[in-house]
Amino acid sequence: MKNSVIFGVVFLFGIIGDVCSQSLLTLPDIYKNGVYTQKRFGPIRWMKDGDGYSSIEKNNQLEGDDIVRYDAKKGTRSILVSAEELIPTGASKPLTVADYHWSEDNSKLLIFTNTRKVWRYHTRGDYWVLDLDTRKLSQLGKQIPATTLMFAKFSPDGTRVAYVSENNLFVESLESGKITALTSDGNKDIINGTFDWVYEEELSCRDGFRWSPDGKNITYWQSDTRGVGTFYLINNLDSIYSQPIPLPYPKVDQTLSAVKIGVVPSEGGETRWFDMPGDPRNNYLARMEFIPNSQEVLVQQLNRAQNVNTVWKGDIETLALSKILVEEDSAFLEVHDDVRWLEGGKFFTWSSERDGWMHLYKVSRDGKSVELITEGEFDVERISHIDPASGFVYYISSPDNFTQRYLYRSSLKKRAKAERITPIEFSGQNSYQISTDSRFAIHTFQNTTTPPVYSLISLPAHKEVRVLEENLELRSKYAALGLNPKEFFKVDIGDIVLDGWMIKPADFDPMKKYPLLFYVYGEPAGSTVQDAWMDGDLWHHYMARLGYVVVSVDNRGTKTPRGREWRKSIYGQIGILASYDQKAAAEQILKTNDFIDPSRVGTWGWSGGGQMTLNLMFRFPELYKAGLALAFVSDQRLYDATYQERYMGLLEDNLKGYIDGSPITYAENLQGDLMIIHGTADDNVHYQSFEMLVDKLIKYNKMFSMMSYPMRAHGINERENTSLHLRETMKNFWLRSLPPGGQ
Repeated sequence: MKNSVIFGVVFLFGIIGDVCSQSLLTLPDIYKNGVYTQKRFGPIRWMKDGDGYSSIEKNNQLEGDDIVRYDAKKGTRSILVSAEELIPTGASKPLTVADYHWSEDNSKLLIFTNTRKVWRYHTRGDYWVLDLDTRKLSQLGKQIPATTLMFAKFSPDGTRVAYVSENNLFVESLESGKITALTSDGNKDIINGTFDWVYEEELSCRDGFRWSPDGKNITYWQSDTRGVGTFYLINNLDSIYSQPIPLPYPKVDQTLSAVKIGVVPSEGGETRWFDMPGDPRNNYLARMEFIPNSQEVLVQQLNRAQNVNTVWKGDIETLALSKILVEEDSAFLEVHDDVRWLEGGKFFTWSSERDGWMHLYKVSRDGKSVELITEGEFDVERISHIDPASGFVYYISSPDNFTQRYLYRSSLKKRAKAERITPIEFSGQNSYQISTDSRFAIHTFQNTTTPPVYSLISLPAHKEVRVLEENLELRSKYAALGLNPKEFFKVDIGDIVLDGWMIKPADFDPMKKYPLLFYVYGEPAGSTVQDAWMDGDLWHHYMARLGYVVVSVDNRGTKTPRGREWRKSIYGQIGILASYDQKAAAEQILKTNDFIDPSRVGTWGWSGGGQMTLNLMFRFPELYKAGLALAFVSDQRLYDATYQERYMGLLEDNLKGYIDGSPITYAENLQGDLMIIHGTADDNVHYQSFEMLVDKLIKYNKMFSMMSYPMRAHGINERENTSLHLRETMKNFWLRSLPPGGQ
């Protein structure tokens, strides 16, 4: 026994020594030193005329930001607003521009600065306005607590700005500086003009008010969170006494916020409310926008099960509601933002899976006419641009390779075959930010071996005008590492063929047997098998350098453009169907690759992937010998109602599915080496999920490893050195539980 242990130690150190001698890839360089940080381009704003775009650029002399304009055709650069003009009176430094917006006539600039995080995103801070005629810089909300302003927006005529502060709505006159409070009942329970946690996280609702086209009224959402269960995060780091952080968070089958939509005069006055049908605590008001040049709003109302989306037209003067469209699905519906108005407001565009594929439709204003725009057995993955003037919709799709993405266009005026715009040489993933008149676009191209390349192109010919950022330095660094590229493959598990990728060790020898490390996710919110540049890939290349074969497979139900049946197959069985798909894929991979050691198979994942890891470890202990689960849901009833009920149905209708899909149900089956990791300040997947699993494993006398990161959230990256420490912890777990290297 002693001799075998000594041999194992010598063998392990030999592998690590070989790797270190030939590799420059280190965890500190990846997770602390920023050696492999990619350069990005933008954000940009296309100008109204479509001839140019504006962007933020650093002014190194003043340690501030210039806002510049580039002529699309000529490439000439001009400074629209210099950093010098953004120095407030009495200040020594210019404002840092986190975001900016032009007024409708481009005569004024709204600057967002000094930002603060609200849950996931920096949506709170200070706003300033620069008048481009007078060059006067003025701060908004001087009579309001600093850094509390959110979602400031110009009125249509550019004379006023509306914003939210401490859950109340305000309008400020730019000429007089007068601030008018439109609401006064906002507090910790009543939220005006923005949203509670679950609306932001699961429905992408953040900015919660809209100016009417004539500027006379503002419509806004109000959320009443009273009755919603409060989850408490505990801060034990920043005081000698623990500090509870209350978070209204509706868990599965629990009370939702009561949400309604009101109309208030922009000069101040009483709010009048739309009388939406149904219980406001068991329906979602997921979207609301004004119909252009009208006094009507279009409201999307989802039922609690999120399988019926009723589209209402609401008159802000009479508050009358007209039902114009009902979208239904036997499984679930995703909310989209693909509504554009055509032909002077007679029609609008609408995305639907009603024919089995995600397509764009043209719907009449009264909802009586619904016509298909995009046509074919493929999914419209996302809409890039709808241009009524040219008569085309530009969109991203990939009919032939689900790991890639390309630009297509279809006519808005007649049914015709989709036209591919992206040239064949751009094999990988492509995205576009298209000018208002569809003449130009910022094109981003990437694949697994090419970091993002940003170019200005002309449309529809897709001719390159100029390269904006190539990430050549990063590409050179990667090339110097001599990494084995991802190898994409397909695995037939009997009733379906799945996509996957594999990374082999640098010194791979097909005559040896290597440990297999699966990276899993498996839920409807994302996909791991994409031909794209992914920052997380360096971790997998690092593990391959240590002597692991790293593999990832997308099971059914993941977010890929493979049609409705693929995506909806997971309905009501999160954690069940996906687990069996992953197991079947693993068995097939083992069967067809002699260089993999079936006694050394491990799996790891984060969030939904952490849940998947636990399900695999507990359900199939004979196959998976080691697992690492981060920020996971152990019992699906602990997660938020909006996400979990969308994909699992209501608890009263599918209690068995919730129990059978939760890994905690099978904790007593653990046999292999398990490590679990969680941040105690995770506002998304609560630390409670971690503790409940720990309690269950203790009950069954199961041995495991655990690591808690105090006051770290779902990404486990806050505070000094966290990311590096986390990856070192993960590495050490794999080295001891799944010995690397070919044997």
